[in-house]
Amino acid sequence: VQLQAYGGGLVQSGGSLRLSCAASGFVLDYGTIGWYRQAPGKEREFVAAIRQNGGSSFSADSVKGRFTISRDNAKNMVFLQMNSLKPEDTAAYYCAADQGIIQSSIRNPLQYDYWGQGTQVTVSS
Repeated sequence: VQLQAYGGGLVQSGGSLRLSCAASGFVLDYGTIGWYRQAPGKEREFVAAIRQNGGSSFSADSVKGRFTISRDNAKNMVFLQMNSLKPEDTAAYYCAADQGIIQSSIRNPLQYDYWGQGTQVTVSS
């Protein structure tokens, strides 16, 4: 299983980016997919997740109303649309996947078996 996250970049405060997560060896619609971020000197932080088989999505309070997670089953990809970006959103963003995670554990990074490499998002003020 390989996950690849891409789409990061440098954007001004208030701008938008869309991150993509592509998978090989794993059908994303069959699993729970999560996005995490990690800023220098900080712990990895849950951002958003979407459950398998068209299930519910969840997001952290810090991004609610600004970030949206979605999937394209035909392309076997998951996206994170990030709007109204703030400097505090600056971090490396990672996508993660697992066969199925119960809702109460969906924010726990230890529940995810597969991780992609990070894609850097930098928001300038």
